[in-house]
Amino acid sequence: MEIKNCNQLRASDAGQPARLQGWIDSIRDHGGILFIDLRDREGRTQIVFDPENESLASQFGNLKPESVIEIIGETLKRSDETVNTSLDTGEIEVHATSLIIHNVSETPPFPMDETADKVNEDLRLTHRYLDLRRPSNINVLRLRHKAAQATRKYFDDNDFIEVETPMLFKSTPEGAREFLVPSRLNPGEFYALPQSPQQYKQMLMVAGVERYYQLAKCFRDEDLRADRQPEFTQIDIEVSFIDREGMYALMEGLMKQIWKDVLGIDIPTPFPRMTFHDAMNQYGVDKPDTRFDLKIHDFSETFRDSDFKVFSGTVGNGGVVKAFNAKGLADITQGEMKALEESAKILGAKGLAFIKSENGEWKSPIIKFFSDEEKDALKEQLEVEEGDIVFFAAAEWERACAILGRIRLEAAQLLVKRSKIIIPEDAYNFLWVIEFPLMLFDEEKGEFASTHHPFTSPVPDDIELLDSDPKAVRGQHYDMVLNGVELGGGSIRIHQTQLQEKVFKDVLNIPADIVESRFGYMLKAFKYGAPPHGGIAFGFDRLVGILAKKNSIRDVIAFPKTQKGQDLMAAAPGDATDRQLRDLHVARMIKQDS
Repeated sequence: MEIKNCNQLRASDAGQPARLQGWIDSIRDHGGILFIDLRDREGRTQIVFDPENESLASQFGNLKPESVIEIIGETLKRSDETVNTSLDTGEIEVHATSLIIHNVSETPPFPMDETADKVNEDLRLTHRYLDLRRPSNINVLRLRHKAAQATRKYFDDNDFIEVETPMLFKSTPEGAREFLVPSRLNPGEFYALPQSPQQYKQMLMVAGVERYYQLAKCFRDEDLRADRQPEFTQIDIEVSFIDREGMYALMEGLMKQIWKDVLGIDIPTPFPRMTFHDAMNQYGVDKPDTRFDLKIHDFSETFRDSDFKVFSGTVGNGGVVKAFNAKGLADITQGEMKALEESAKILGAKGLAFIKSENGEWKSPIIKFFSDEEKDALKEQLEVEEGDIVFFAAAEWERACAILGRIRLEAAQLLVKRSKIIIPEDAYNFLWVIEFPLMLFDEEKGEFASTHHPFTSPVPDDIELLDSDPKAVRGQHYDMVLNGVELGGGSIRIHQTQLQEKVFKDVLNIPADIVESRFGYMLKAFKYGAPPHGGIAFGFDRLVGILAKKNSIRDVIAFPKTQKGQDLMAAAPGDATDRQLRDLHVARMIKQDS
């Protein structure tokens, strides 16, 4: 007899035999008659056990929640008053005639329903096989599967080839911290687990693959947050003979396919575009959440000759004065204001200057220093009204932007709590942030560093500035942003040996021997007909988290690590034997007692 799943039987199956397998979700005893909800990954079906069936009744004592059973019975239609409208199978029940108990379960360490979300996360991760069994988590894995299937379908339809790149690479320590793997066959030498397949996928372009993608496993030995794991998955793409416009259109099509297949939502395209400088100037961050306004404005010229020396002195020293109006937040509490000040101080501010508009007047410790013209400029540009509060930052450009960018987000959450603004959860505001600076200058080291990575091609019109003014060179780099989250980033790559060498040696000041040891094969490959190419990579876990409306990517990964990088279920990482270490030519670090 064919086995049915627990969400398959309907009223049209009444009178037919049925065979089901699954886990006992719940047991109810009504006068000796047992009613069991049998659950599998597809849903639930009510099973009825009659105590007059002696072969069934003799096993009643072994029926416990989460035990695995198999039943054969007859499908019967429920009476109208007993129909369960909350179940897809709620019009029927199966009256069991035989029972096999495959496995009797011990009592689980936490409830197997949605109340388990309130249970300590470490306990749930220790028993992750049980946590995953809950329907909500099974549904997240199903959603992740759909997103992966939509991705593969889209790339297949667009003539891409899926290629698996190696997990054992070599160390390139100029990026994030890497996981190193000692080589047994090459004593004293190490592999590195890849932070991305960047160099391999560029070599695939030289090889003539032309259109590559991969759902790639990547690794970074970083301190962990809600959106970071030591191992993660990214949708990795590289394309030959493409420019930025072609890449925008191709990736917008991918997002359109994923959102349609997974959520049934049509995403409008093309996506808006915003330069890096506009994003920083208006939102204080290079991944702006555009679902709400609260834009930042520049008042440097307004306060250039101000009697408020903090502002005029900052402008005179080459800095900026910026402000935004948190409309309706003048009722901010002292505790809330202190929290905002602490956030500003973390980013380098000495405090958080503000002006409140309350009871028909402006209130602030600094307002006495402002001229009427300065106040008029603020009122007109920021549209200051009764009940508003204006926040200021005076610092070098990037720091001032970052301070108000953080305060803007926190102020928005305070306004949401007061129901003064609405940030719609079902809005998907996609955005391209473009024209990043190719290089950033590290003041502490006194040298340039790549904004993205050293393989990003300069905007053609700016190449001549590499010698005279590297900070002014724009890169052909692009980030896709969604609701304040960076979904992915990429760039058009350098494909000429001479230009790549120039960036390595002349701009980044990497010694020639280091260039040769890390990138020599790439420079050599470019001499054999490297095509123009570009690519991008999307954080797949982060993308699935947005689709599933989860705040942490741990919730969309089957077996995630804790913030200490531990797998509590498998007790990893673990110790290694002396024999293993000896074979790998690795010395054991003796732990010192504290």
